[in-house]
Amino acid sequence: MSLRATQRPIILGLRQNAAQFFLLVAVNALVGGMLGQERTVLPLLAESEFGQQAYTAALTYILAFGVAKAATNYFAGTWSDRHGRKPVLVAGWLIAVPVPLLLIWAPTWGWVVAANVLLGISQGLTWSTTVIMKIDLVGPARRGFAMGLNEAAGYVAVAVTALATGYLAEAYGLRPAPFLLGIAYAALGLGLSTLLVRETRGHARLEAANHVARADGRHDHLHQELSNRQVFTQTSFREPALSSASQAGLVNNLIDGLAWGLFPVLFAAAGLSVGRIGILAALYPVVWGFGQLFTGALSDRWGRKWLIATGMWVQALGLALIALADAFTWWAVAAVLLGAGTAMVYPTLLASIGDVAHPAWRARSVGIYRLWRDGGFAVGALLAGVVADAFGIRAAVWTVAALTAASGLVVAVRMYETHQRRTSAPSAPQGGANG
Repeated sequence: MSLRATQRPIILGLRQNAAQFFLLVAVNALVGGMLGQERTVLPLLAESEFGQQAYTAALTYILAFGVAKAATNYFAGTWSDRHGRKPVLVAGWLIAVPVPLLLIWAPTWGWVVAANVLLGISQGLTWSTTVIMKIDLVGPARRGFAMGLNEAAGYVAVAVTALATGYLAEAYGLRPAPFLLGIAYAALGLGLSTLLVRETRGHARLEAANHVARADGRHDHLHQELSNRQVFTQTSFREPALSSASQAGLVNNLIDGLAWGLFPVLFAAAGLSVGRIGILAALYPVVWGFGQLFTGALSDRWGRKWLIATGMWVQALGLALIALADAFTWWAVAAVLLGAGTAMVYPTLLASIGDVAHPAWRARSVGIYRLWRDGGFAVGALLAGVVADAFGIRAAVWTVAALTAASGLVVAVRMYETHQRRTSAPSAPQGGANG
């Protein structure tokens, strides 16, 4: 029996698919919460309970997470095209279930690293799939807004959970209380994904069948049928917008790996309490998260390129302030700058990938972009750890600030504007794509 015969009529558009879209927003909030359970507590656990003194050794869990998530992102896109989106999403939640239990019971640091390998695989499958499914549902007109909502849900949940685990750790200790939230998130995410989420691959097929080429002919060489190798090459190196987005995504998560692994240690060394460290750990992703509610939609009006370039430069400024400051108030200002810059970049990069990649291979391109982007966690953990061990944490922050400013320059020079306003494009074949 055909897909159309077994499902409701397939229509593109945010309004037409609102129930499924906002269900996926909620699911991605739970995905973010699984990541947030670690943000405040694990850097402190590394030293206090597991004796990880060297920064490079302590950051092994972020390195393991980044490598696992980056590799899984690639396969998530391929598997989503081959087997459908929903099975990949459910598999990701199944893999997430043991993570908080391993963190609670871990007798050695190796257990923590193993838990983060599972967390990386889970995040690669679940977060990638919710991104792909939302792009499928909304069609071309509201892509930036859709990505803003998706990433906002995920990173507000990271922030709220980081804040909550900081207070739980201060009140009840570093284990097990903070990780009980993770158990609840995994159970709820698995239940919603299994019982209520519907497959969206048919929406991508509908868009592919009615795909409208750019008026300037820029994408004429990007045919509907590309091999996996061709998609990888175009996304990573050859296509100017896709490759610019990939390098910017890598540097962006390099910043996040630094913030996750070393900022709590820097703040603790300055004498801040666990509760105040939790506030700072939450402030960056909460501004990032809520900011995306606006920046994603703005990219649909203003375009993608200059939001991305400016966002990278704002993040570089925030990092410089982190390195210069030595007090809670200035670190809070820096965290706001970091969050604002990341909000300008994060959903806009995903939207630009959706603009350029043909619907027939878009899921694979999203997976490859996210491979590079989340590879930034691993690069950030390794680079920050090595530089911090050799020259101190502040030197590591300065190094990443310089790389971030350079990444913004690459976008400004190499990337073209990917967003084409579709006021003149035929609307009928899209089945309401402008809704």
